[in-house]
Amino acid sequence: MLIVNDNVARACTKLWFLVSEFKQPADGLLSNFFRENRKLGISDRNVVAETIYTILRNYNKLSKVVNPKNSFTLIGYVWLKLLGVNRQQLRDLKTINLGEIDKLANPDLTTVELPQWVIDKLSLRYTMDEIRTLASAMSKSAPLTLRVNTIKQNRDEVMQELEQAGLRAKLSKYSPFGIKLSSRTALMGNKLFADGVIEVQDEASQLAGLLLEPKRGEMVVDFCAGSGGKTLLFGMLMRNSGRIYAFDVNERRLGNLTPRLARSGLSNIFPQLISSEHDMKVKRLIGKIDRVFVDAPCLGLGTLRRNPDLKFRHNEQSLGEINEKQLSILNSAARLLKAGGRLVYATCSILDDENQNIITQFLELNQDFKIVNIDQVVMLKGLGLGSSDYLELNPGTHDTDGFFACALEKITL
Repeated sequence: MLIVNDNVARACTKLWFLVSEFKQPADGLLSNFFRENRKLGISDRNVVAETIYTILRNYNKLSKVVNPKNSFTLIGYVWLKLLGVNRQQLRDLKTINLGEIDKLANPDLTTVELPQWVIDKLSLRYTMDEIRTLASAMSKSAPLTLRVNTIKQNRDEVMQELEQAGLRAKLSKYSPFGIKLSSRTALMGNKLFADGVIEVQDEASQLAGLLLEPKRGEMVVDFCAGSGGKTLLFGMLMRNSGRIYAFDVNERRLGNLTPRLARSGLSNIFPQLISSEHDMKVKRLIGKIDRVFVDAPCLGLGTLRRNPDLKFRHNEQSLGEINEKQLSILNSAARLLKAGGRLVYATCSILDDENQNIITQFLELNQDFKIVNIDQVVMLKGLGLGSSDYLELNPGTHDTDGFFACALEKITL
């Protein structure tokens, strides 16, 4: 049962007004809001955050019975119907119109929590029941998934330490390095985290990284490295040998790799800020690289469990714009490979436009590449992921983020 008060009601209303404009990422708005409102305690912050994210995850259902802009009523409805707040607490809050809430019907549970244009895209491949199942899975919160840095410790030892610390954990179903925590917890004060033994990384991201199969002593490029989650995975798989270039155009994101790298104990990773996929730092490596991973910028609709506001901040126009960028980056990254080298293209997207369609276009332009079937990838064998040209993961089937990846090999014509 959540405990609410006037401060929480005002905070929720003020924050929802900002979030509902859908102009900025919700997680960033929450961080800024809490930084500016330090008097809110931890429990109050949890109520505020859970309220905002519950509204975002159930927005279409709620919109059928309340006006999303009527903040007080909407928040009261969320507390009463979805978060289990005591009715007496609501009566004590003068900002909530209980009379209006009492008139509301139960949400329509068949409502699909996706924009219509996304539903239309998915319907080209899936039935409506399949889309409804996928959307339902995406409207739930994601588990906290860890990756064990096996250079420092093995997974069984980490499991024991987590349990001794009072954290309920289980082994991930597919990744040999993954652990899932049954409840979200702050890791900043955890010794395993501070020592670089564990990193936060969704299981889908771990599995996509395994497609690259980097070997000891090789030259590897993580083309859109971001904060370096998969870069660190590659360094671990290579047992701290060879050389990994972590490229990204965003200095802030790439800067987040620095403390992670320091904790990891790896010395074979070299972050490189680039201006674009055509940067001279990229061009000087043409034909010299063994393996390239492209975690392409995308609409991110596979991460709706974590970022439910994304479905309101994108449209078909932004999809077309990102498609051009994805193909350009993939073409540029492909030039780095030696003959026999491997290229992996990945997105955290559920749309064919960002996934299979990009691969099809790329192969039409680059006939010196062929797809590597996932059952040819040693580290993915026996994991129950099937035999396919593509690695496709989703929260409904795999309890992971929605993710797509395809491995390609450069051949000699």
